[in-house]
Amino acid sequence: MFDRRTLQGGYFALAAYFIWGVTPIYFKLVGHVQPLEIIAHRVTWSAILLMLILTLSGKLGELRLPLKSLGWLLLSAMLLACNWLIFVFAVLNDQIIDTSLGYFINPLVSVFLGIFFLGERLRPLQWLALSIAFLGVMIQLFVLGHLPLISLALAFSFGFYGLIRKNLNLPAVSGLALETLIILPFALGYLAWQQAQGALSFSNLSLDTDLLLVLGGVVTSLPLLLFAGAVTRLSLTTVGIFQYLAPGLTLLLAIFYFDEPFNNVQFATFFCVWVSIMIFTTESLGYHRKRYRDHARVSTEAS
Repeated sequence: MFDRRTLQGGYFALAAYFIWGVTPIYFKLVGHVQPLEIIAHRVTWSAILLMLILTLSGKLGELRLPLKSLGWLLLSAMLLACNWLIFVFAVLNDQIIDTSLGYFINPLVSVFLGIFFLGERLRPLQWLALSIAFLGVMIQLFVLGHLPLISLALAFSFGFYGLIRKNLNLPAVSGLALETLIILPFALGYLAWQQAQGALSFSNLSLDTDLLLVLGGVVTSLPLLLFAGAVTRLSLTTVGIFQYLAPGLTLLLAIFYFDEPFNNVQFATFFCVWVSIMIFTTESLGYHRKRYRDHARVSTEAS
């Protein structure tokens, strides 16, 4: 039986990845608004909500950051904003399947970046997993004549974002608060410019639109808070398995709710990526389980 804390962590993880998986529905609801304005509101209301949460929880002190880290934080904020914009653009242009593929690929891209930037080494089966995923992407290039650019842009932008955030070593909530605060002047400047041009949707269309745009702060912050609660209660391995729930839900939404076409070439790409994920996850679980058993045996013999 699982203890209460572990069960809570599981519920938090399920809720977080469920919200992330169904966010295309939210962006479709605000699809009549320009993508840049959607992102500007997402940044603005997320910054306000996250600052409120940090204030009420007495964690404003977590916003302190060494000056030498500001450049890296600025870069992570820009990568996050680009990732958000690509995602919104894809959803509004009926390319939700591509966003799903991007987030299925993302963990593998993170491994790839770890090899080149952190000097991490892969075991043979892990190399096999990466090779199969690469084959899946190449199928689209050879058969359709182009790469899944939206998918790759999402995977690499979020992969580099994760790489930088790993080195910054910031808590999830305060880290996102800092990033939104950095982007906030640009977001407010864009909104002011749009208002001056008479092109701003907020306060000029309908109350429903205004409320939906404000809700962007909740859509951004709530799953992050749930995720933060999950990682303090679950092992990183368990959380890592949960992460495939979001792109899986997104794929189902794209096909069965939004009626996006899903051809054989796309299926072949997804199949390769799924096989790659299964190999990588199974190998990693087996490796860590063996290390744990070996460590336990050595400890027993030493005592």
